[in-house]
Amino acid sequence: MPAGGGGARVEDVLRACAPRVLGALVRRHGDFYGCEDAVQEALIAAARQWPEQGVPERPGPWLLTVAHRKYVDQVRSEAARRRREDTVALATPAAALLAPAADEAAEGAADDSLALLFLCCHRDLSPSSRIALTLRAVGGLTTAQIAAAFLVPEATMAQRISRAKQTVRAAGDVLALPGGEDRTARLAEVRHVLYLVFNEGYTASGGEELTAPELSTEAIRLARLLHRLVPDDAETAGLLALMLLTDARRPARTGPHGELVPLADQDRSRWDAALVAEGVALISRALPRGRVGPYQLQAAIAAVHDEAESADATDWPQILALYDLLEQAAPNPMVTLNRAVAVAMVRGPEAGLALLDALAADKRLARHHRLLATRAHLLELTGDRAAAAESYREAARRTTSAPERRHLTERARRLG
Repeated sequence: MPAGGGGARVEDVLRACAPRVLGALVRRHGDFYGCEDAVQEALIAAARQWPEQGVPERPGPWLLTVAHRKYVDQVRSEAARRRREDTVALATPAAALLAPAADEAAEGAADDSLALLFLCCHRDLSPSSRIALTLRAVGGLTTAQIAAAFLVPEATMAQRISRAKQTVRAAGDVLALPGGEDRTARLAEVRHVLYLVFNEGYTASGGEELTAPELSTEAIRLARLLHRLVPDDAETAGLLALMLLTDARRPARTGPHGELVPLADQDRSRWDAALVAEGVALISRALPRGRVGPYQLQAAIAAVHDEAESADATDWPQILALYDLLEQAAPNPMVTLNRAVAVAMVRGPEAGLALLDALAADKRLARHHRLLATRAHLLELTGDRAAAAESYREAARRTTSAPERRHLTERARRLG
């Protein structure tokens, strides 16, 4: 899709309209597999035409009309579905193509967007497939864009998305909101997918760049959408706050040559103050509502970091108390790893290293580069430069991120 200037506006409009257009088309025809392909073709057509011809006055109906025509063309191309072609092509009044308008706050539009998120985060799909399908169907990204963000060939991503759509079709699910406990469970799955998308964008798991901003930006956009759809859900508010408070630091995370800059060394004047303020306000409203979940606790930790005027002014005892709660609410080795840093800052590096020794026995983290990098940092705080340098070198060997590898190697060199 186009980028920059008017192209940026086109991209924003397309991404905003995509889920509502797809929801309207699926609700009309009941065929997620075919409708999603048709909407993608309509988005591509708009991306080619609108920069030259201008964005239509009503972009949603324009996209819905084109997507409907694309869908009819798909049906016509399949001889085995001739009967359905007649139903689709002849039974739909022309006026229905523009009503309801996909870019207006029509009744059910919000529910359609939320239902699409639930559908794309289907329980039968793998996490990677959920992410890919969400970015394409709800985010409006092309297969090529998603493939580029995840550093895989476009053909590989196309196959992943195709298999995901086939799985959803085989499950026989329709565009509808689940109810009761099922809705609560599925909402948690949607939040998890958006969290994974954001994390991959904020710190890419591989490649030459530290971040993939288009992914973290898209995750924030979808989290805002989800928060508007379920404004009373405190964990969704916590997730959005966590993203905002974390992404606020992105401008200071890299140096002039793309090198990684640790949190303690960042120029905090480069942090996005507006995002910090929005995130703090959001988590401040969410926390008093009742039971506090993992995303709210992580957002609260991020808020303590962001509100400190300097690294030395960080309220580490408060951060440690929040990690204590987080470890109870959502125990996992990565939380324990982060808590070990807080313990080291409050009780001394030796206390943090003792926790890392226990983590080394956990197979999920034993060979992870972050465990080694954290150990190196704490060893450096104790003054054991030789051991710290060796841990930095070993961490550098194990990471798949080129910026992280360069950073860890440089830390080892300085100590050596």
